[in-house]
Amino acid sequence: MADTKREIERKYESEGAGLPDLTGVAEVATVLDRGTAELDATYYDTADLRLAASSVTLRRRTGGSDAGWHLKFPVAPGVRDEIRAPLSDDVPAELAALVRSRVRHAPLLPQVRLRSRRDVRHLLDADGRLLAEASEDTVHAERLTGDHRRAHWTEIEIELADDGDPAFLDRLEKRLRKAGLHPSGSASKLARALEEITPGKDPRRHAEPRPPVTAGDHVLAYVRAQRNTLVELDPAVRRDVEDSVHGMRVATRRLRAAFRAYRKVLDRTVTDPIGAELKWLAEELGAGRDQEVLAAHLTTALDDLPPALVTGPLRDRLHTWSAVRHEAARRRLTDALDSERHLALLDALDTLLADPPLRPAGTRAPKKVLTKAVRKELTRLTTLVDHALDLPPGPERDLALHEARKAAKRTRYAAEAAAPALGKRTERLIGSVKAVQTLLGDHHDSVMARAALHDLAERARAAGEDTFTYGLLYGREERRAERAERELPGLWAPVVRDTAL
Repeated sequence: MADTKREIERKYESEGAGLPDLTGVAEVATVLDRGTAELDATYYDTADLRLAASSVTLRRRTGGSDAGWHLKFPVAPGVRDEIRAPLSDDVPAELAALVRSRVRHAPLLPQVRLRSRRDVRHLLDADGRLLAEASEDTVHAERLTGDHRRAHWTEIEIELADDGDPAFLDRLEKRLRKAGLHPSGSASKLARALEEITPGKDPRRHAEPRPPVTAGDHVLAYVRAQRNTLVELDPAVRRDVEDSVHGMRVATRRLRAAFRAYRKVLDRTVTDPIGAELKWLAEELGAGRDQEVLAAHLTTALDDLPPALVTGPLRDRLHTWSAVRHEAARRRLTDALDSERHLALLDALDTLLADPPLRPAGTRAPKKVLTKAVRKELTRLTTLVDHALDLPPGPERDLALHEARKAAKRTRYAAEAAAPALGKRTERLIGSVKAVQTLLGDHHDSVMARAALHDLAERARAAGEDTFTYGLLYGREERRAERAERELPGLWAPVVRDTAL
């Protein structure tokens, strides 16, 4: 079973200067010598180093206190999430799954071996609490393919203790700099090894896309950003990280919106099939996400009621209903991410970006082409909102407002793609449409909450339970929808009046 640890560390190049005495620096009261460890790590990657290109590392390490498999994902400079699994001969299946969106079908093979002699010291405060671990590492690197080039160096590593204050590292760095140390130019030992033993082939240094010039450039830059989000969030979704499912689902919507809005830019015979697969992925993501949002909303609504108005085991029933559905959705989503269908979708997006199916409009200057596309989406949204507002309250209006909500998202995302080229007016439009989208989202959530409450109440009634609180919550959801409908005209008017392109 793999476990996860947030790793916050800084690396320094010594250039002959060893680790100085840090006693008395910042909060350090005692420096405890923890002896020397011999570490032997083999780093796995694809032949073309896809993991290294994303600053992701996968290693099998022996020696030290944490021998085993370590998979590290970058979070921020100097911050990585390390996922560990017990020592074994082969790459653990649970770690291989977490990098599948990056490696696809390519095998993970030994690429680099790093052997390190680590002198370890613990930095303790006056109460004996661990502040950080400081180590001086003498590293020997060997490329395990090609000419087996070698390199060696010495570096200082300071790793913050669990739940430590990152500001402590700032205070410590002042002393290290005075001692002649300076921050390493490499984010990790593997990165430095690849720089030194594979000169000129650092996988992280891809040629940057040229600044967008044409309409096609702007649309493709937006598509590329969303493709990257799908790939980068895949491990987080598998680990059930908060908001990861929502982030991936939004990326699928943004891609579909871009393909639909910019059919004059990208050939729809290519983008339509990809859009259909994105819709499938969004549905798989939505099965769990909608459940999470609804359960959280109902729980909050229940917490807001005075205790005297909560009758029957509603809280227990809501918890059971949510937990069962959540687990089923998790299994379904993991199966989807593991499927050949999902990998084929990612491959199709890569192919589109490598060989864009541009139409003539895609080669033109962006302003006219992108403005026309956003205007078309805004016109469609206007028609749907006006239609919904003309309907009397009831199920038909609920459905019409839901369609308007989806159109608001599509308009917003189309405008996002165009914003770098069209400037502040488009940014204002994005903000206004987002406000409308949020209001319509609240209305739709109320519709879904009422349906769930009705279902839960029926089950409670069949079990002989008191259903008073279900009715009370249902009535509150009705009021919530009515407020949204009253506020919509006032929120909608500025969109048409002030932000029309």
